[in-house]
Amino acid sequence: MSRIRLLPEILASQVAAGEVVERPASVVKELVENSIDAGARRIEVVVQRGGISLIRVVDDGCGMERDDALLSLERHATSKIRTSADLAAIATLGFRGEALPSIASVSRFRLTTREADAMAGTEIIVAGGRIETVRDGGEAPGTQVEVRSIFYNLPARRKFLRSENTESRNIEHQLHLQAIGHPEIAFVFLRDDRIVFQLPAAATLRERIRDLHGRELVERLLAVEEASSHGKMRIRGLIGQAGMSRPSRVQQLVFVNGRAIESPVLTAALREGYHTALMKGQFPVTFLFLDLDPAAVDVNVHPAKREVRFRDPAAVREAVVETIRRTLESGRRDWQQQFQKPSAPESTPADLALPATGPVPSAPDAGQNSLPERRDDLADRPYLVPRPQFEPALRPSDVGGEVRGLAPNQDGLGVAIAGQQFQIIGILNKLYVLMENQNGLVLVDQHAAHERILFEELRRRMEEQGVPSQRLLLAQTFELAPRDAEWVERNVATLQKMGIGIEAFGENAFKIDSLPTFLDVSDPVAFMRKVIDGLKSASNGSSPLRLGEEMIAKTVCRHAVKANDPLGYLEVEKLISDLLECELPYCCPHGRPTMIQISLSELEKKFGRKV
Repeated sequence: MSRIRLLPEILASQVAAGEVVERPASVVKELVENSIDAGARRIEVVVQRGGISLIRVVDDGCGMERDDALLSLERHATSKIRTSADLAAIATLGFRGEALPSIASVSRFRLTTREADAMAGTEIIVAGGRIETVRDGGEAPGTQVEVRSIFYNLPARRKFLRSENTESRNIEHQLHLQAIGHPEIAFVFLRDDRIVFQLPAAATLRERIRDLHGRELVERLLAVEEASSHGKMRIRGLIGQAGMSRPSRVQQLVFVNGRAIESPVLTAALREGYHTALMKGQFPVTFLFLDLDPAAVDVNVHPAKREVRFRDPAAVREAVVETIRRTLESGRRDWQQQFQKPSAPESTPADLALPATGPVPSAPDAGQNSLPERRDDLADRPYLVPRPQFEPALRPSDVGGEVRGLAPNQDGLGVAIAGQQFQIIGILNKLYVLMENQNGLVLVDQHAAHERILFEELRRRMEEQGVPSQRLLLAQTFELAPRDAEWVERNVATLQKMGIGIEAFGENAFKIDSLPTFLDVSDPVAFMRKVIDGLKSASNGSSPLRLGEEMIAKTVCRHAVKANDPLGYLEVEKLISDLLECELPYCCPHGRPTMIQISLSELEKKFGRKV
């Protein structure tokens, strides 16, 4: 007796539905994507009890005639592709022909559709995959799909659904993705007869995000600077300013050809593009759109179409990293402008001073390249770049004259920084420099600011002059997996540029005899495995010092001025001036902000001067 049998059609549809219909949010996703492909300009979604009781999606798209409506409920019936060549260049959101029959097989299903020029439409009622009724319908042009009692015939699946509130939140998130991906379409979402949101068609992505997330978020987003050097690839959208982050990826949204996707390639590219502009463990806020040749991306990886594969992932990654860096650079210019004042005196009057922060340090000779006395311990740090090459960022001799203490100002006047559009007011808690500009009050964290200055200075010197290395007392050997070993053999020059002395030591084995001097490594082998994993995931255009930057950041953190370290006026002036010249002046190497602006309008609200 044969043990292999063909599954009944209905059972096969229910098995397939397990991949497409995971929960009510999956149903909403598939139906809304069909509406978008049908050219809808307005989509209304109604749910009851988290979609468990009812999901209704109504659109004003092209609609279908009766034969097409019936055929749409057959498995693998679609209007999106015709040949295998079409499968290699998908330009629509749907294409597999699985959504409607899968949904209909696990619910009580009703479809009504009508073409714009048709006298009457079509109504089809399906229960558990069996067509029960086909008749004329009188609905408005477009398509309406009702899904009731989802998984009523699959109790094992139904019991795995979450609470009604959780399922509703998942549906709302899915609609947010579709609304952001297609701002030109109006969306309405009703939950249990209550309007959750009603979004009109938006002219721009910024308007749609403002409608969904509010003006405060939009004001902190940077428009992506598009580049023309990526061939057929176009990158656009909005990303958060440096230092703006979230503890999860909930607002890290990426769209490929209008489809919201999840991709390790793009996640790594975003992280690398932001680099030290993000705190560790935080994620950027992005609304990023990649438009590329459909033939260059494979969306037929999973029935749910959440994952994609790129034909040239390295090129995509490089393009995203470059775009993020360029956009943050433009944000740097805007950031500097917001902290500028229209006019400022070119010199500092000797009789103007600020609240005292500590004893007045003595001025060094003009020819000396030394740190103020409180930081002379740098000379005892042999693992830094040799002293003549690593000059401190804060040197009173660079700005000339005597370093004055910040003494009380009888006239109540501020002091303008020479060449910069600020006026220093004082120092709060021996840590925060208070300044005034045309927009209001500016607070500077002296430690974070000095960290950024030292970090970029040390990194630049190492990139130009190479990384000084120190030989290990005992060479270490280790083995790698064949694929990792092959990668190391191809990148020995890169590792040596990082100051790592490494060479082959047998098949799939290597020897380390030196490491960068600024690294404090207790286990060289474990460190090397981490470096190799990191370099393998880094883009080709990354500096070879990227893997050591975490240690560089820790090093400069020890040398930067601390809280309670007294600074004279000229030192503060030099600190702010050097900070504004940095590549990423708005945050320290750990991603914390260096400056905070408190606007005049915020102050007026605090004091009740305005509502």
